Amino acid sequence: MHDDFQMIARVPYPVTVPKFYAVASEVATMRFLRAKGLPVPEVYAYSPTPDNAAGTEYIFMEFVKGRKLTDVWMGLKEANLASVLRQMVELECRIMTIPFPAGGSLYYADDLEKVAGRATIGIPMPFDGERFCVGPDVRLHMWYGRRSQLDVDRGPYEDAAAVLAAAARKEIAYLKRFGQALLPFQRARREAYKYEKQSPVDHIENLERYLRMASLIVPEDPSLHSFRIRHPDLQPSNVMVSVSPDSGRLKIVSLLDWQHASILPLFLLAGIPGRLQNYGDPDSEKLVPPSLPANVDKLGESELMAALELHHARLVHFHYVKRTEELNTRHHDALLDPVSLFARRLLDRAGAPWEGETHDLKELLVEATEKWAELVGTGVPCPIEFEADDVFKTKKFSKRLQLSDENFEGCRAMIGFETETWVPTEQYERAKNLAEILKLKILMQIPAGEIRDITQANWFLDDMDEENYM
Repeated sequence: MHDDFQMIARVPYPVTVPKFYAVASEVATMRFLRAKGLPVPEVYAYSPTPDNAAGTEYIFMEFVKGRKLTDVWMGLKEANLASVLRQMVELECRIMTIPFPAGGSLYYADDLEKVAGRATIGIPMPFDGERFCVGPDVRLHMWYGRRSQLDVDRGPYEDAAAVLAAAARKEIAYLKRFGQALLPFQRARREAYKYEKQSPVDHIENLERYLRMASLIVPEDPSLHSFRIRHPDLQPSNVMVSVSPDSGRLKIVSLLDWQHASILPLFLLAGIPGRLQNYGDPDSEKLVPPSLPANVDKLGESELMAALELHHARLVHFHYVKRTEELNTRHHDALLDPVSLFARRLLDRAGAPWEGETHDLKELLVEATEKWAELVGTGVPCPIEFEADDVFKTKKFSKRLQLSDENFEGCRAMIGFETETWVPTEQYERAKNLAEILKLKILMQIPAGEIRDITQANWFLDDMDEENYM
């Protein structure tokens, strides 16, 4: 502004869903947590509808001074890295100890009453003179694409069983209304499926199997059933820090981006944030204290960079888990509880938008039948079963898909992209060129003909129309 005042005008992307609930919930969540004394940007004004002079939904919010943790993340020495991870866990602990009366997402009661045209639309949660309430679950997978057109239960949820059921019922409703045979969205996997379209009927059948067992796979510890909230995407780019000019020590000054925050039972909310975990690495999974290789001073440039990146990933995973064990014991319990872990995996697969594959869900359902007594105890019969031949074929196909996934990971490492083929802006041109070279090399090894044509038509990094998958 002319008087040097700064603020952020946050406007949703055209593809953001559900716009009203996403904006209204983000505002209520930020204001609620800020009132609880947490470092969250102040909201000055907002509109969850486009019915205003700007013609769009918006949030006017505080411009937080500092640096994004991303800017210094990879260069942090272990002491500073451990310190900032401790601060992140301390903040998570404060957030995750706040109790809620139901599951879903947080809103101002006035906002929900306006959109619904009636009072008492959510579960009341008054605080500090404000009329907050728990209302519809704003997580993206509940609204993705044409799912936003469905009249399905999205909360508020009374208990864990309702949360576990809602995601699958939403997906069944979507498939019954919009489902069609599709090639797998993950094109690197299409060869394993012999480039054949997959029927949504099979996925509906597996979702119904899931629903028969879901309410039974709940941990016994009642404290893990309590409804809690946490940051929906805790990663370095959403953490603002100040840097001491004297010591170089980092201090977290704000947590950004609360869009799609949800209130869930603790055992479903738990987990190491995606950008902080290093699963797949045996040392990280066993929590071995990280150290650089003994011959680090003899490594070439590329080997040294790989060793440093792995060491950094191990440090982040190790210190996050250790500080969680020390400071946030309930979260740590849910993090390691085998029943909780399995329930999270099942819910993730059952609630995910269907992308032309049902195998990952079926594989988990088969696993559940095989370890049923470990999950629910003796004396509770498993509500689903699979024929021995079906189990054999499922496990055999898992190995085919594993090979496809390993090939994909090899390509990802060569080109240098991350989730959904994202790369930093400064590396985009290089990654694009490497991808084109890789494509040419692979196609040149395949004789001209039908197989080469199919491979080229389904190349995993080419543009594609996503409409049918939405």
